[in-house]
Amino acid sequence: MKIESFHHLGIRVTDERRAVEFYERLGFKVTYRDTHDPVLILQNDDGVELNLVVNAAADFDGKNRLMDVPVKVPGYTHVALRVPSIEQAVEELGRLGIAITEGPRRLGPGISVFVRDPDANVLELRQDAI
Repeated sequence: MKIESFHHLGIRVTDERRAVEFYERLGFKVTYRDTHDPVLILQNDDGVELNLVVNAAADFDGKNRLMDVPVKVPGYTHVALRVPSIEQAVEELGRLGIAITEGPRRLGPGISVFVRDPDANVLELRQDAI
C-alpha cells in the first residue's frame, strides 16, 4: 500500500466554542460543520487540517488518559505541527497566552515546544534542524 501523505487529525473535545477559540488562536478556521455527526473541520492558511469531534464526556476531569496517569494505555499521545521558527512560535504563544508545558528542547534533528488544548490534548510545535 502506498501512503502519500498525512491528511488530518481528529481531536476529541468537550466544548465546541472553547476548542474553536483555542485553535483559532493558532491560525485555524472552521471550514465545515457536519449536520449529522458532532464534527467540525478546521484548516489554517497552509491547508493543515484538524477535525474536532465534539462528544467527549462533559464531566472530563482535565487529565489526558494517555499522558497524565501512572498506568499508560495505548494510543496517540500527541501531534507534531511544523513551524518555521521555534523562537517565533514561543513569542507568539506568549502573546496568545498559551502556556508551554515543555521545552523548547532539542529532540533528534529538531527543536520542539509542547502545549495543550483546553481538553489536555498535546500539540508539539517543531522546527526542523537548520
